[in-house]
Amino acid sequence: MIEFLELVGRFVWGPLVPLLLLTGLYLTVLLRGLQFKRLGYALWFALVKRQEPGTEGDISHYQALTTALAATVGVGNIAGVATAIYLGGPGAVLWMWLTGLVGMATKYAEAFLGVRFRQVDAAGEQSGGPQFYLTLGIGGRIGAALGIGFAVAAAIAAFGIGNMVQSNTVADEVSSQFGVAPWITGTVMTIAAGAVILGGIKSIGRFTALFVPFMAVLYMVGAAIVLATHVTAIPEALALIFTDAFTGTAATGGFAGATIAAVIRYGVARGIFSNESGLGTGGIAAAAAQTSHPVRQGLVSMTQTFIDTLVIVSCTALVIITTGAWTSGETGAPLTSLAFSRGLPGDWGGIIVTLSVVFFAFSTILGWAYYGERNIQRLFGRGAVAPYRLAFVLAIFVGAVTELELVWTLADVMNGLMALPNLVGLLLLSGLVARETRGFFADPDWRAGRTGGGRVA
Repeated sequence: MIEFLELVGRFVWGPLVPLLLLTGLYLTVLLRGLQFKRLGYALWFALVKRQEPGTEGDISHYQALTTALAATVGVGNIAGVATAIYLGGPGAVLWMWLTGLVGMATKYAEAFLGVRFRQVDAAGEQSGGPQFYLTLGIGGRIGAALGIGFAVAAAIAAFGIGNMVQSNTVADEVSSQFGVAPWITGTVMTIAAGAVILGGIKSIGRFTALFVPFMAVLYMVGAAIVLATHVTAIPEALALIFTDAFTGTAATGGFAGATIAAVIRYGVARGIFSNESGLGTGGIAAAAAQTSHPVRQGLVSMTQTFIDTLVIVSCTALVIITTGAWTSGETGAPLTSLAFSRGLPGDWGGIIVTLSVVFFAFSTILGWAYYGERNIQRLFGRGAVAPYRLAFVLAIFVGAVTELELVWTLADVMNGLMALPNLVGLLLLSGLVARETRGFFADPDWRAGRTGGGRVA
């Protein structure tokens, strides 16, 4: 079964990686570099203003942003970056950055469409994402097939990469660092996550609004201390990133070397996996936001990719390169842990990385719980949400105490099957996104927040 799924995964992801990158490039051109021209306003609106009182939605746009960040800022920001550098060398970091920059346009389009086509469910909550904008935006049998296909893949994928893989990683890391038995870790995570997840999106939104900034700041403060003690190595590290991105990396220390093809491949792939731009998940969180216009929420949501890839990924990468840990032969989370240990006194490096793995993974579980339940509701109605939440919570414990090679492989396939219909939809609906975005910015009152509209289908 694992061998079959690996074959399917290679078949699915082979064309998807370049398609994801090219879609981001296309949307960047179509939207006239929106993510560069409007980033300052987007960050201010997302992180300073934080809410639009009196608008439709279930949670503030800041809570919607932190819910999306909770899902994407995960072990990939610790282990994924390290793996990209181990396999592709320092140059892979530049390709991660470039993937994040064009991915901001993709994330914007997903969030715009998530709000543009969101619906009010039987409980009075907003529900949206590819499972709706594919069906309603494209229409006909093709749109319905794409929307249902996405919903099936997302509901299943949530149990893998958004649940059991995360709890398993935490259990292994805590056992290695503190000697705690996996079943104890699994029990604690199950109870803690259940207390938040069973309360629905408002509970998740309130929790992530407080928790996500705390976990991100903890990690970045640790990284800042390491970089401060290795400040003289930063210019050399940056030079290495830029030169190796186009030349490949020679073998050195425990690093086996990488060709230019490997540098690009692993940088792009890990960048996409880190920020999820193109998978469609950003549109699900955005649809719950209290916002007056799809464009405004799209701007808020694209900052998630900026924070995830351009800020947190950069912290990890520079720590690994400036400390020289990248030539040690380690990979994954142990490589990041080694780098922090070299830069911080005593056991603090390992402790910060372990705590970050715990926090990042826990937050990912919360975000994906919401993504999964929105899609199971799309397939079977509101009555399926409570059983799905319960099954999702119980799966956290299963993941902590079980070997997950099959789950990893299945999750990889399901993520690909989420991305494929979503990318088709983004390309088909790109004209609508561009047209209404230009109309929004043509209104002289857009910056003051008085621009309304954004018709919901």
